[in-house]
Amino acid sequence: MTGETVTYLEAIRRALGDAMAEDSRVFLIGEDIGRYGGAFKVTEGLLDRFGPERVIDTPIAESGFVGAAIGAAMMGLRPVVEFQFIDFIANAFDMIVNFAGTNRYRWGQKVPVLMRGPSGGGVHGSAFHSGNPEGYFHRAPGLKIVYPATVDDAYGLLREGLLDPNPVLFFEHKYLYRRVKGELPGSGHRVPIGKARLARPGRDLSVITYAAMLHVALEVAEKLAAEGIEIEVLDLRTLKPLDDEAIVATAEKTGRVIVMNEEPLTGSLAGEVAARVAERAFWSLDAPVTRLCCLDTPVPYSPPLEARYLPDAAKLEAKVRELLAV
Repeated sequence: MTGETVTYLEAIRRALGDAMAEDSRVFLIGEDIGRYGGAFKVTEGLLDRFGPERVIDTPIAESGFVGAAIGAAMMGLRPVVEFQFIDFIANAFDMIVNFAGTNRYRWGQKVPVLMRGPSGGGVHGSAFHSGNPEGYFHRAPGLKIVYPATVDDAYGLLREGLLDPNPVLFFEHKYLYRRVKGELPGSGHRVPIGKARLARPGRDLSVITYAAMLHVALEVAEKLAAEGIEIEVLDLRTLKPLDDEAIVATAEKTGRVIVMNEEPLTGSLAGEVAARVAERAFWSLDAPVTRLCCLDTPVPYSPPLEARYLPDAAKLEAKVRELLAV
């Protein structure tokens, strides 16, 4: 640890800068990431440090610059792609899922590209700027997906993702960018991909979650602790591959599980986690596995409607009490 307190956003910027300083193969590519510094200023200052050959502004053409980054990765470089908003990753779906994700299986070709961008709601960005697309990519073979919730994990997972020989999707919750702070890790800090983190131990019920919803779960756990209700909170951190050992362990420990995330309920990653609990920890359960997700609608723009759409502390507390009453 450096002793310096930084925001979640600054941790990502530092991770990018440290990686570029240590490895000349690392370069950035995306829309407005150079002189403008990115839509949320994540890459601010990196153009001045590393020059236009390593911080590359692109046209509005996601499939094109993702394809260029994949080609560069196949030739031995370490590209970092930024999507201005993660919703626009859909324009590069074919390049990511059908090409990058399958290359290593098809002919052994490594594709060490990291693709990152601002995700999530809570900022009144409406349908085109509030996405959580992890479920779309979770079933695609060959990809890895991470979604940090803390300064420590934002830095460590990004640095680890740049070492991985496979395509890594790195989602950053924009609601957390300037709201979450923590001590900046040292430049050698890495967080292994595929390992969940026990964010809070408990005995009565488990909440399995990640990203912004982690902080909602911790808030509710703190409140209910005053009543003697001890909630265990598991931060998945890595969504692909999931940490089955940690998921099963918390389910077996408490016997009651809520899986919470910020996707629409139908087809969400929460359903996959719930299925794994049901398959592997069924005999330890004292109540049905419960999901708490968003409504099956586009993300609303109106602040009251968005509040209705998203999971929050009140909805989680109600679910906890409901499940404890079973």
